[in-house]
Amino acid sequence: MGIYEELIERGLLAQVTDESKIRELVNTGKATFYIGFDPTADSLHVGHFMALCLMKRLQMAGNKPIALVGGGTAMIGDPSGRSDMRKMLTKDDINHNIECFKKQMSKFIDFSDNKAILLNNADWLLNLNYVDLLREVGPCFSVNKMLGAECYKQRMEKGLSFLEFNYMIMQSYDFYHLYQNYDCNLQFGGDDQWSNMLGGTELIRKKLAKDAEAMTINLLLKSDGTKMGKTSGGAVWLDENKTSPFDFYQYWRNVDDSDVLKCIKMLTFIPLDEIKKMESWEGEQLNKAKEILAYELTNLVHGKENADKASEAAKALFSGSVNLDNVPTYSMSKDDLGINVMDLCVKSNFLPSKSEARRLIMQGGLNLNGEKVEDINLAIDNSFFKDGYALLKKGKKNFLKVVVE
Repeated sequence: MGIYEELIERGLLAQVTDESKIRELVNTGKATFYIGFDPTADSLHVGHFMALCLMKRLQMAGNKPIALVGGGTAMIGDPSGRSDMRKMLTKDDINHNIECFKKQMSKFIDFSDNKAILLNNADWLLNLNYVDLLREVGPCFSVNKMLGAECYKQRMEKGLSFLEFNYMIMQSYDFYHLYQNYDCNLQFGGDDQWSNMLGGTELIRKKLAKDAEAMTINLLLKSDGTKMGKTSGGAVWLDENKTSPFDFYQYWRNVDDSDVLKCIKMLTFIPLDEIKKMESWEGEQLNKAKEILAYELTNLVHGKENADKASEAAKALFSGSVNLDNVPTYSMSKDDLGINVMDLCVKSNFLPSKSEARRLIMQGGLNLNGEKVEDINLAIDNSFFKDGYALLKKGKKNFLKVVVE
């Protein structure tokens, strides 16, 4: 089985421009492909995770990845999947986010000996002359066709800004530039990027009379059709300072029974033959499958040591005991003693907002040192740290150990 067939078997592939050409390219290791990552935050998240795993799979099959960080396109903002306009980022914000991305990508992609390339499209997009760009690529795009693209349709009702309207042209220009300068013959992306990717193949065909290919991967969706990677606290991040290894493990440990095998197929590197044996699993065996999923993904993102600790901590929680060595810890400043319990939950990232903390307390869902928190104005002082720590708990399995610096 070639890598192309494996991607199909794992349920990763969505749309392709020319299946026979792409199959030949990736199965023979002749693809130089790119995937773009716009640095809109200071960490990659689960939404990027599948793309990184795909890059790793293709590199292992002999193909060459180009990780393109969108320092230029992030200054415009991708309208895909948005009901409103993205927040405008400063150059300093974007450059900081790019540095964070580079460190995380290196865990998945081997950049040594020119086996992969890391590029920033700001290096060419920010130097473009507007009039020259209009004359060079403007005639290659039909406004009527662009407005029919899915990435624009959902923005038309509330108003699509001219700034966002240019995003497709910028992404298309990226592919055009990479084809000319880096022999990039294939672009990958999420299925919501299909229109933008076709814009790139069309631009290359019209300007260079050459064929370039595009292929999309299925978005990671739950069985109810919503995107994976979101919790009540926000996105599930790959940065351990934003989502701890324990919380990352717990997210995957708690996926629905109907989603676990799909996630194992799409995200892990477990051989397909082994996964097929799991297809008949049910009941308690599905819990074992969830543990396998959680461990494999935590190992990929945070390493074996953190995966082992998270696994041990999770098993302790399920057995009714708490291994405090492996529970996420928040160090609180002495100056913060007396802080309101809701403020502590937000400041420690245990909860996303004061309104969420208030709701949880009113519903009786927040515990402190084994006691239900009933007062939203409870002040956290020295009396709560008799054993050197205070233990917050939400739900049945989510803990935070609070210590004073």
